[in-house]
Amino acid sequence: MPSERDYLDLTQAQATSQWRAVLTRSPRPGRKQVPFTPVETLLCLAASFVFDRRRYGGSTSHLAAEPIPTLAKLFSRPNGSLIAKMSNLDGSLAHGAKHEVLVAAQLLSSPVQLGAIYRLMLEAARRVGIGQDKLPDFLGLEGDDQLTLMGQEELAQSDLEAAVHGQATRWAQKYPDIDEPLTERLLTAVARVGQHRFARNVLKNNGHRCTLCGLGARAGELIAHRMLVASHIKPWRVSSPRERLDPRNGIAACPTHDVAFDTGLLTVDHHLRIHVHPEVQAAAEIDSPMRSSFGRPPLSQHLLLPAGSVPPSRRYLDWHYRHVYQQPQGPASGSSTR
Repeated sequence: MPSERDYLDLTQAQATSQWRAVLTRSPRPGRKQVPFTPVETLLCLAASFVFDRRRYGGSTSHLAAEPIPTLAKLFSRPNGSLIAKMSNLDGSLAHGAKHEVLVAAQLLSSPVQLGAIYRLMLEAARRVGIGQDKLPDFLGLEGDDQLTLMGQEELAQSDLEAAVHGQATRWAQKYPDIDEPLTERLLTAVARVGQHRFARNVLKNNGHRCTLCGLGARAGELIAHRMLVASHIKPWRVSSPRERLDPRNGIAACPTHDVAFDTGLLTVDHHLRIHVHPEVQAAAEIDSPMRSSFGRPPLSQHLLLPAGSVPPSRRYLDWHYRHVYQQPQGPASGSSTR
């Protein structure tokens, strides 16, 4: 059985040898699968940055999104085998291999280290003739880019600690031989990777533009990531685990309008109309800097979504209106309510 070092200290020669073994493998339908090699396991771990394995399993594994089908074909394994491996890596399987959990805790906590191993594996694959068609660079790191986590500015450390604390107790029963600090480290890393995946999906769904004013983060081939924020409509700290990963619970916004939305100066109703608090509207009429951010334009009347995108869910928008939007009081409220 491989040790932690076989994963964390993987060499180019070892990766090349493992890829050659994968290429000689034949599918084994209905028969016991051969053990995963470290390169296969590590690519399953890397896939967690773009693929939510909780959405698939059992009878739905054949519907899994990329990169799972392509990786499964390359590995000569069914989709469900890769999804089960991902479940073991994030500690969801009670009888999974402990050394893989330890590897996941280390690499999910260190995206730079995981990115370096990922590039090493791609380079080894290319050397044995595995091209982009069989093994695409699904993390976009084959150049010199670093693997960085998106959306982390939304996660307060206190919120993370509170969420992890409740899970750590259940983990102690599942993995009594793994100490608490390591457990908390893995659970925190899994939460951060989930937030990265959420932010990535929201920005892609919203066309990499602010849905409130239309400001784009793309200029030719350049992408200025900090110009846009993928923000939860119902905040992460009060959302369920499923709601935290649901892209319908998010909108893309420029930093100014993200803060205004998070603090209740703006809201969006279930018809996707954008509402501005009357006091903000009044200030925009007499103050030029305010008007440059909260006038119309630049603010749109309705949420700006590209063709084919999935709009936010009404239940999240209703929650924001009731709990976040600073609803105006008195007769003037009619101009901003639904």
